[in-house]
Amino acid sequence: MEDDSEPEQSSWAYLPDVCLRRVFHWLDDKDRSQAALVCKKWNWAMHSGSLWRSRTITFYGRPSRKQTLELQNALWYIKKFAKYLEHLEIKLSNPYNTAFTQKVQVIMRDVLSHLGKCNTHLVSLSMKYLELDRLIWKNVVRAQFIKNLATFLKRKSERLDYLNLKGARVTLEEGCELLNSLSCLTNQSFISEINIEDFFSRHLLVYSSTLFHQTMSKFHSLVTLTFNYNCISDELLDILREHSAHSLCTLNIKCHNHDPHGQVVWGMSWANLAKSAPELNVNFFFERVMKHDHLARILLVEIPVRSISLRSCYFSDPDWTMRPTLTNLLPAYGHVLQELTLELNNDHELLDNELLQLILSCKRLLFLKVWAFLSVTFVERLLQNRAERKCILTTIKVRIYTARQDTSEDDQLLRDIYRKFKHLIDSELNYFVITYPMM
Repeated sequence: MEDDSEPEQSSWAYLPDVCLRRVFHWLDDKDRSQAALVCKKWNWAMHSGSLWRSRTITFYGRPSRKQTLELQNALWYIKKFAKYLEHLEIKLSNPYNTAFTQKVQVIMRDVLSHLGKCNTHLVSLSMKYLELDRLIWKNVVRAQFIKNLATFLKRKSERLDYLNLKGARVTLEEGCELLNSLSCLTNQSFISEINIEDFFSRHLLVYSSTLFHQTMSKFHSLVTLTFNYNCISDELLDILREHSAHSLCTLNIKCHNHDPHGQVVWGMSWANLAKSAPELNVNFFFERVMKHDHLARILLVEIPVRSISLRSCYFSDPDWTMRPTLTNLLPAYGHVLQELTLELNNDHELLDNELLQLILSCKRLLFLKVWAFLSVTFVERLLQNRAERKCILTTIKVRIYTARQDTSEDDQLLRDIYRKFKHLIDSELNYFVITYPMM
């Protein structure tokens, strides 16, 4: 006798829609497209807008077959589901010749044009490390790329909330054109976060540009601004105080040896901004700017500094004497500093005592990262002070430079120190300490 009953369905057939969409969320594009062929319900899940809110397009300089297919799929999906897109990231991986940049320009022209017409939800755009000052960008290609991007920003300026153009390396005029695009429709922009670190080409005196000041005066609700110190001036600080003090929370400021940083900025300008923006925290990132007189001109006591990063990389210079910076300059932030990063090739001076005293003077310091020539006993002294609650560090990351190739003796001492403070480290600290031969 034949069985006329309906075939038993898999338990997957009864999976709630919200759970099915969650499963699809973790699949890549290839697996999603294959899963969508299973049945109508799964095909419907494939077209759920929540799956297509964030997308990344990566252009590879010398793509493999797999990478070429990934790019083609990304472009196809971004056009098919453009109306759902909220967060877009563009990456350039190892750009190496003019043909590559021309290809990027043509593809991005079409993508941005399509999004401009079909999308009304985009709130976040990231295009990092375009490096438009490189010779691989021919002038006509570069100009067309900037024009297309500016046109797109004009269309999306009313809704866009986050823009990251870190590493674009454009001229002053090109940079202001792009930033002005965000305020083109109303002559005001209410975007909340902008990253223009390394946005301008090196060596530009952005801080003295009236055009830049006029551009920045159009931003009226900045919450986070990331930029270079060569943009800082009394005029800019006054502009931020006048237009964004009610919203401003974070300034991330990079100061690189290659960028001009000799301008005079008055402490009163910083004090006025800090008074008008009580939630403001300032984070400084110094790269190969290590001389005390340079740092003293920048690190004024009126600045509400939350974190400081001083990096010399592997360069060493007897003129980079860190002792006065550690003993005279940084302690002025003892009541506000929460994060400290020091990556120093200090082979000409020992800083154990000065560094420890600085840490103890910073009553709010939570994060410490140090790469430097130190003695192993520094770590033991630091942990002992932490055990006695003389500091409140929660993260300790130390790379102890040594001129010796054989570090076995120091490594054994570090193991002994770990065992001594094991309970404290395991229960209260994010702790990582190693020795590192510097030959």
